[in-house]
Amino acid sequence: VSNHAHILQLCVLAVLLVLLLRVGRLLLKYSSNIRRLRCFAQPPKRNWLLGHLGIMRNTEEGLQSVDELVKTYKHSCAWFLGPFYTLIRLFHPDYIKPLLLASASVTYKDELFYGFLRPWLGQGLLLSNGEHWSRHRRLLTPAFHFDILKNYVTIFNKSTDIMHEKWCRLVEEGQNCLDMFEQISLMTLHSLLKCTFSYDSNCQEHPSEYIAAIYELSTLVVQREHRMLYHWDWLYWRTDEGRRFRRACAMVHRFTANIVQKRRAALNQQQEPEQQSRSSKAKKVTDFIDVLLLSRDEDGNGLTDEEIKAEADTFMFEGHDTTASGISWILYNLALHPDHQDRCRAEVDALLQGRDSEEIEWNDLSNLPYTTMCIKESLRLHPPVTAVTRRFAQDMTVPGGRVIPQGNICLVSIYGTHHNPDIWPNPEVYDPMRFDPENSKGRSSHAFVPFSAGPRNCIGQNFAMAEMKVVVALTLLRFRVTPRDSEVRRLPELILRAERGLWLRLEPRIPPKD
Repeated sequence: VSNHAHILQLCVLAVLLVLLLRVGRLLLKYSSNIRRLRCFAQPPKRNWLLGHLGIMRNTEEGLQSVDELVKTYKHSCAWFLGPFYTLIRLFHPDYIKPLLLASASVTYKDELFYGFLRPWLGQGLLLSNGEHWSRHRRLLTPAFHFDILKNYVTIFNKSTDIMHEKWCRLVEEGQNCLDMFEQISLMTLHSLLKCTFSYDSNCQEHPSEYIAAIYELSTLVVQREHRMLYHWDWLYWRTDEGRRFRRACAMVHRFTANIVQKRRAALNQQQEPEQQSRSSKAKKVTDFIDVLLLSRDEDGNGLTDEEIKAEADTFMFEGHDTTASGISWILYNLALHPDHQDRCRAEVDALLQGRDSEEIEWNDLSNLPYTTMCIKESLRLHPPVTAVTRRFAQDMTVPGGRVIPQGNICLVSIYGTHHNPDIWPNPEVYDPMRFDPENSKGRSSHAFVPFSAGPRNCIGQNFAMAEMKVVVALTLLRFRVTPRDSEVRRLPELILRAERGLWLRLEPRIPPKD
């Protein structure tokens, strides 16, 4: 018995020794990392254990705290989330540039911030890394070629027309004040379902199970991010919220998988497609799923149904909320500044003068210079995505000889960079003339990054800009917009929203006579 007890004691000691060695190694690595991060400013912490955890909240006050950080620390600072999570916040063009331009082979999306989206979006372009990401980026790039975007402009017009018809009806019924987020996100989803799947959802007029599921998933991801205990998968999937997330996820995946399978089968049934007449090919509006099904890499291999599903789910998620946020804030800023609104409207009136229809065409998009400046200034002031995070597989050097050790989370603050007074004087003022070509000379290429930048920039930025221009131009053509509230509290979630919505008053215009 004493022999068995002795062996047991030795085993316990060995396990304890291994644990101590591991803990010791972690502590050494942590203290070495802390020492190396001393080259970055460190704002006052709550205490040694919590660090900066809970200081920066997702509220209006949180964004004002970012303004203060930027004013105080100019370009960057270290940030500690509890005793073991460290991140570097960067908010100056010269500091974010080397990180955003880093090769995709050493750049990784950080699981702490993006991991909650994985059950929904899988290995789509937003969340994938390395060679998988590189191959998919190459295969998806043709889906955003100008020849295909031209087809989408017609869809943007039709979706906007449906929204405006609804607005006119609501105004006639005495409801002339509407929440832009609610209205415009339905319109962008309507456009996306058509551009992605050639699917007529009629979602602007009637509820849709698919759209309700997308809204629920977005809400649940934000709620999970705010509750530390829900970060633990084992616990989250056993909660009511976790079960709701699984149900909504299953609904969205069924919808996408069903369309992908039907379209794959239809494609396989087409006999001798090379014999189809050119004219019939020219008439067909190619959608996102078409391009994905037909794309091939250098070895002649295409994407699997599972890969196409992940990319379509990602496109639906990334494409509706971000653009809806951008358009809503643009209309809000123009409502606050009627002089800029009138000048944009005059530009649109002049462009469409003498035409039979009110359709904005592809070639018109480059002939709205002042409206484009107003859109860009709104994207600077209210960027839909306020920050992106990255990890790197190597040490990263930023100006001043500072080095970010491998493995630390880098938070590239798009909002902070856009509000940096060293780059943008009076950053809180809405001034479209900042984007006049004369005034843009000498400004860093990374001072304005609403779509991020570098190899992992937003693949859909031309799609988004085209949609924003169409919707803003047609809205100003048909309505005057004025703000309901003198002050709006911003709400940074997955995208930049407004607390209790962004309400504008609508006044239909009498069309100008030629």
